[in-house]
Amino acid sequence: MKNVILLTIDTLRKDVFGCYGNESSLTPFMDSIQGKCIRFTKAHATGPYTQASFPGILTSSYYLEYGKQKKLPAQKTLISEILKKKGITTVAFHSNPYLSSYFGYNRGWDMFYDSMEDEVSDTYPFISGSEVNNRVNKWLSNYVINRDYKPFFLWVHYMDVHEPYIPEKKYLDMVDSSIDLTKEEMLGLFKNIILKRDISNEETVKFLRKLYNAKVLETDDYIKDIFNSFENNRILEDSIIVIGSDHGDEFGEHGGLSHDGKMYWELVEVPLFVYDPERAEGEVYNNLVSNVDISPTILHLFGIEAVDNFKGISLLPLNQYPEKGCFGEAMNKSGPKEKDTDMPIYYYREEDIKIIYEESNDNWEMYDLTNDPREVSNIINASPLTEKMKNQLKVRIKKIAKK
Repeated sequence: MKNVILLTIDTLRKDVFGCYGNESSLTPFMDSIQGKCIRFTKAHATGPYTQASFPGILTSSYYLEYGKQKKLPAQKTLISEILKKKGITTVAFHSNPYLSSYFGYNRGWDMFYDSMEDEVSDTYPFISGSEVNNRVNKWLSNYVINRDYKPFFLWVHYMDVHEPYIPEKKYLDMVDSSIDLTKEEMLGLFKNIILKRDISNEETVKFLRKLYNAKVLETDDYIKDIFNSFENNRILEDSIIVIGSDHGDEFGEHGGLSHDGKMYWELVEVPLFVYDPERAEGEVYNNLVSNVDISPTILHLFGIEAVDNFKGISLLPLNQYPEKGCFGEAMNKSGPKEKDTDMPIYYYREEDIKIIYEESNDNWEMYDLTNDPREVSNIINASPLTEKMKNQLKVRIKKIAKK
C-alpha cells in the first residue's frame, strides 16, 4: 500500500501554470512533473474562499450543509477520521487560521500542526512554506527512520501565495526586475488597495498581479523542496501525491480584488494533479471534476470503500468516473470576513454552461463557457437552456437546505 500525500496551495489560480497555457514560467517545477501526473483541466472548487471550499476538500461536503456554522459541523466527517480508524497514520501541517483546531479541523489526526501559537508579522502573517517544509521534513525523517512504518496520509497546506503579496526580491526580479519596493510599501498596497477592493487604477491592479506572480514562483520552489525531502527520505517512489488549490484570486476580472463571495472562473476553476511515480507518461482529463472528489479519491488509493455522507466520487479509475455537473456555495461576502447579514450565493456548471444565483437580490447569471470562457456576457435572458439550468441549481439548493 502506498502513502498518500495531499499538497494544497491557498489562493492559487489555475492560469499561472505553464501546463494550463501560461507562457511566463511561473511554475517551472510543477510543470516539470506533468509526465508523472494526471492533470484535470476542468477541476472546480466548491467555494471561492477557504471557509467555503475546504469542506469540499477534506470532508467531501458543501459549505452550507447543516446550516451556516462558524466551526466545522460535527456531522461532517474529515478524511483523517476515516483513515485513522483504518489504521493509517494521519499527519497535517498548515498555517491557515480558518483550518485550525479552533474551527474543528484537528479531528482524526495523529499529528496536527496549525501554527496558531507561532509568532507572525504584518508583512508575513502566516508561517512560510520553508518553515512548513522544515517541520514536515523533521517529522518525516523521524517517522521513516527504520523503514518499517505504517502507511501514512500527509496533508500539507501552503499560505505563501495569499495576500499580502510581499515576495522575496529574487522572485520579484524574475517577474520584473524594475520593481523596487520595500516590504513596508508592498504592505501599504495591501492595506490601501486590496483591503479596500480599489480597482480604480488599472496599472496598480496589474502591478499587484506581478507581486502575486512572484509569490507563485516562490511557492513553486517550496513544492520542489518538499519533493526533494520526499526523495531524500526515500518515500517519493512509495507515495501518490495530489496537488491542488482551494480557490483562486481576483485581479479586477469581475470588479474586485482578492477572493470575495463570487463564483466566477478566476476563483472557482482550480488546478488539480495526481502524481504517480509509476506512470510511464502524463495524462490529461478534460471532463468536469470537483474538489468534493478529492477525499473519495484518497480513500480509493488506500483501498477503503466510499463513505455514505461524502458527496464526491473517486476520480480513479478515470474510465469509471461519471460525467456530472459541479456545484458550489458560499456566502456572498465582500471583504475578508463574512458578516451576519451576508446571504448565500450558488453556482452550478454542466458541460460548458454555468449558472450563478445570488440570494440577496434574487439575481441570476448564466454563461456559455465555450464561446465566453471569461464569463463576460450574461445569457440568462437569451438562452433556451435557462429554465433547465435554473431547475438544476434549485434542486441542489433544496437538497442542501433539507440537512
